[in-house]
Amino acid sequence: AATYDADDRGFVLVRVAGGYRFQSHPELAPYVERFVLEGQHARLSQAALETLAIVAYKQPVSRMQVSAIRGVDVDSVIRPLQQRGYVEEVARDPGPGQAVLYGTTNKFLERLGLDSLGDLPSLGDFVPGPEVVEVLEQGLRPGE
Repeated sequence: AATYDADDRGFVLVRVAGGYRFQSHPELAPYVERFVLEGQHARLSQAALETLAIVAYKQPVSRMQVSAIRGVDVDSVIRPLQQRGYVEEVARDPGPGQAVLYGTTNKFLERLGLDSLGDLPSLGDFVPGPEVVEVLEQGLRPGE
């Protein structure tokens, strides 16, 4: 531990609970804190917002189920949502492999200003009516 202190490094070796651990040098705490906090205030990416919406409406839901809905792997998206405290492991799927199931947290509800998940807007508000679907399908048919 003394060698690390003498070498003027950005981290120190500290004895804790009968063992040792590396931690940031106390003089650098303001810089580390700013770095960590800036990362938490950054806006969520489009992929993160989509993933969060799927978890909110389909919970409890596995990564594989979210990936199937989005059409892409979501492993790198779930982790930051967990780190920010918006998504957490809520259960295990009883089926083969016992996949982790995710759900939203109270912090998620607080950030959206919701009292409960029942206050989420109905998905029906975002689904186009049959006439819009018909127009879209006509535009996709060859020769029309």
